Amino acid sequence: MRIIAGKFKNKKIIKPLDKLTRPLKDITKESIFNILKHSNLIKTTIENSKVLDLFSGTGSFGLECISRGADKVIFCENYNRAIDILEKNIKHLGCSNNVSVIKGNSENLFKKNIFNNSFNIIFLDPPFKSSDISNLLNNINKYKLLDKNGVIILHRNKKSKDVLPMNCHVIIEKIYGISKILFITF
Repeated sequence: MRIIAGKFKNKKIIKPLDKLTRPLKDITKESIFNILKHSNLIKTTIENSKVLDLFSGTGSFGLECISRGADKVIFCENYNRAIDILEKNIKHLGCSNNVSVIKGNSENLFKKNIFNNSFNIIFLDPPFKSSDISNLLNNINKYKLLDKNGVIILHRNKKSKDVLPMNCHVIIEKIYGISKILFITF
């Protein structure tokens, strides 16, 4: 695994050694960033943005955002082995001033209302077996976590049949291998 572009371009990041963390493939990650940069359907940019990386794993997506000019990334993860690797990746890249790591289950984090601002980009990469995507999106809306011009990027298995809340609008949907990427707004 590596950083694809920006100030950390081609720097390697540590990938998980077990099967409980599913890293975002470089080709999928690159496609997501190409869409963010070039689609006229998306009204936000990575540069100077605030990013929430829920289910962050070892941090591949959020670290790519920092490399490409995001101001701040908040990583949320509850699996201790992934958190250990994430913290090593942050230290390796020397970007600790631009990130925060929050340990915990996303549902509990919403209940505690710990997010004190809105985000330009929210990346959701829950386990493929997770079935409560609607509740996750409802919480993002309820706590007003998405900036008015922001975008949610949801990474799912291409076979998943998630039911999204009525107020969600899928503006782009792409399939890459076994992955389905949805770009969503409210």
